[in-house]
Amino acid sequence: MKKDIDFPKVKGVGVCAIPKESDGQTFWHVSLLNMLKEPIDNVLVSTKGYGKQKDEVVKTSELRHFFEKVEAESPQPIEVVPNELVGLANQYWVSFYIGRKIYDKKFIFLPDTLLEKNLTKIELLDDQGILII
Repeated sequence: MKKDIDFPKVKGVGVCAIPKESDGQTFWHVSLLNMLKEPIDNVLVSTKGYGKQKDEVVKTSELRHFFEKVEAESPQPIEVVPNELVGLANQYWVSFYIGRKIYDKKFIFLPDTLLEKNLTKIELLDDQGILII
């Protein structure tokens, strides 16, 4: 059972969103960042959005992404969040292995997070974005 598994604290792995303009709209490109000096393996990312828009409860489909390996100090693109989903909470639940140890962490961009005023420099990508670690 999950409660019987020891999940060590996740350090050096995060999720970032980088805004990109296309046809006059902003799309947020979301990536997993492995900032460790070693690769991570068997990476499973479960994504979903939820919240309220125009006083209606909205839930997106849950998507799962699998990456066999994310190299050391590397990004791994996950998905693109279109403008209509920016006002929702966008959740990324990440599980991965380092050696034989499993790690697990939930990263959430809250509804007012994906805004240009929140941009900071993301060193690994040499770009402006929003990073959750």
